[in-house]
Amino acid sequence: MARQKRQSLIHTLFEEEARGCGFGRVAGLDEVGRGALAGPVVAAAVILDPAAPVPEGLDDSKKLTPRQRERIAEELRQRAVCYAYGLVGPEEIDATNILIATRRAMLQALEGLRPCADFLLIDALQLRECELPQKAIIRGDSASASIAAASVLAKTYRDALMREYDAEFPAYGFARHVGYGTRAHWSALRDHGCCPIHRRSFRGVVAEEPSASSASE
Repeated sequence: MARQKRQSLIHTLFEEEARGCGFGRVAGLDEVGRGALAGPVVAAAVILDPAAPVPEGLDDSKKLTPRQRERIAEELRQRAVCYAYGLVGPEEIDATNILIATRRAMLQALEGLRPCADFLLIDALQLRECELPQKAIIRGDSASASIAAASVLAKTYRDALMREYDAEFPAYGFARHVGYGTRAHWSALRDHGCCPIHRRSFRGVVAEEPSASSASE
């Protein structure tokens, strides 16, 4: 039996609504890497060209295969009005928290857009630090074309970074799990301890020291 083709529910209704209210440059924002144990959190911002078709199969990056993501990301880079990335590394994540780091990455991405956005569609978050009018959409990366596009761009960008880290720190398998808490990653942490790109503030990443009482028993 032929395998049924996955159906994408992505649409441009949110973008069209914003343009209907007079906003000409609608940017989608999304992040990747919030739940990882290692590596940066990466955000992407993208303004799609309303005159260009969205890539076939565009969807939340988590629903796509690596090959699909790479194809769609390349089409987005060619067709979008503009796009930009923001990146916050492990040291800053540990010094603040992952939510603050995510917001900072999104602001960086927005600041990199040329031309700049005048309306934002954001996956789940309200970006209070930005004065631009905006709409937070729950599961927006499975509905809005702009947010899904940002999801794919952020994912492919971060995955490429983690492959570079894999070459630098080969003991951890970053190219396979891109920093998330797989069984293999936890095993590598137990065997080798942290490396410089691990998030030491995340539970379990740094091995707990035995207490004085247990050490003396």
